[in-house]
Amino acid sequence: MAKINKNNTYNTLSHWHKFRLKLMLEGIVVGIFAGFLVVFYRIILDDAEKLRTYFLNLNIEKGLLIPLWFLILIFLAYIVGILVKREPLISGSGIPQVKAQLLGKLEMNWVSIVIKKVIGGFISIGAGLSLGREGPSIQLGAAMGQGFSRIFKRLKIEEKYLITSGSSAGLAAAFNAPLAGVMFSLEEVHKHFSPLILLSALSASLTADFISSHFFGLKPVFSFENVGTLPLNSYGYIIVLGIIVGIFGVFYNFSLIKTQELYSKLKWIPVEFKHVIPFLVAGILAFTLPQVLGGGHGLIDALTEGSITMKMLMIVLLVKFVFSMISYGSGAPGGIFFPLLVLGALTGAIYGNVLVHFFNFSPEYINNFIILAMAGYFTAIVRAPITGSILITEMTGSFSHLLSLTIISLVAYVVADLLKSAPIYESLLERVLKSNGIYETVGDSKSKTVLEVPVCIDCEMDGKQIKDLKLPKDCLLVAIKRGEKEIIPRGDTVIYSGDCLNVLVNEDKAALTNQELLEMGRNLDEG
Repeated sequence: MAKINKNNTYNTLSHWHKFRLKLMLEGIVVGIFAGFLVVFYRIILDDAEKLRTYFLNLNIEKGLLIPLWFLILIFLAYIVGILVKREPLISGSGIPQVKAQLLGKLEMNWVSIVIKKVIGGFISIGAGLSLGREGPSIQLGAAMGQGFSRIFKRLKIEEKYLITSGSSAGLAAAFNAPLAGVMFSLEEVHKHFSPLILLSALSASLTADFISSHFFGLKPVFSFENVGTLPLNSYGYIIVLGIIVGIFGVFYNFSLIKTQELYSKLKWIPVEFKHVIPFLVAGILAFTLPQVLGGGHGLIDALTEGSITMKMLMIVLLVKFVFSMISYGSGAPGGIFFPLLVLGALTGAIYGNVLVHFFNFSPEYINNFIILAMAGYFTAIVRAPITGSILITEMTGSFSHLLSLTIISLVAYVVADLLKSAPIYESLLERVLKSNGIYETVGDSKSKTVLEVPVCIDCEMDGKQIKDLKLPKDCLLVAIKRGEKEIIPRGDTVIYSGDCLNVLVNEDKAALTNQELLEMGRNLDEG
């Protein structure tokens, strides 16, 4: 008997019109699984750092154990190398891999990803590599969404929303930042607003954040106590800082890609041994400058207390930057969020101290510049200003800085854009696809999916009748969402900015068609 295709045209369209509430409920379930998994990940990472600290203290007391520590690091690096060799998609943060999967250009084995990512991240971050937990948390959450879809045999169109929900839940649980988790999916992963993405991602993020808060408490990630609001007559300093972190962010992206290219040229080193380089560097730094090890949460706490001298700030900034390049460039499982926030915080602390010592600025506002520089640095690198502003707001637990955060994010974004720096995850996505030898879309020509395409002001589609549009081949416009009204399209139907087009397409053509339609729906000035 022929197998019935659940993703055919009839099932896909009928499912599309009735699964909004279902998607929200499934987002809650995915949020539960993703929340518990990321909580487990955070707990074992904390334990790994405590274990590293204990062993290093033991080494300092008994110097004879120092050679043993380096032998352990080499062995751990080899284990990570084996894991990455067997499952290449666990390398790095995992965010580019999630984006590639949603574009239909990669297919991930969610069980393998979860097991190997957790083990690889535990070893890499535990050994002291300058990596963060947020990227892996996003990939782990996405894997939970995919796993839910595969176990309960959901349609392909539904699976993409579940993966997105899981990635939002992962970020929310990693940073106790549910709104940033939602905005990251809208602004960075999909790069357009969708009510369906918002509905499913928000339900998953809130659920995961609730679970995370149950284990780690309701306090924000960073403790910035008694930080006053920066006076309006000082906002000129924010613009200058925005320019600085914008330039630094561009240099960060350039350096990261170049470091990865350098690693790729080391053909004489077997894949399973390439991670020995950052592990040995971590071993050296453990006895010379331990402040730069790991993500850097303790370093930000030290900055807020003002216990680091200006000279040491500059040394730590330089070493942390280089070490972050070496760590992430190697492809070890771990993210860049937390380390780049630390680099931003160090830049802000140096900037604030310069203002205090040379411009008679009040020292009580140094912490303001630490907070602002984190948001600006994030925006310049990731090119997601709204996410950056909301993320830092939630991580610091104060909305009093929202105006200044938005301003510095905007300035840093403009600077990075003028310098023609590509968003880091776009660059990393290209490298992930190239390294995996994937140039064609993964999918099935017999399965159908529905794309959501937003229409921007003054785009190619705005104000035109459907019959006048040169839509890509092999796709069908099945509905137009205008506010709460859904319009059945005809040849003489006029499309307006603000509309959301629902387009039926073969799954194997979805990625290319989606890209072409998004180009048509984008503002002409953005092209």
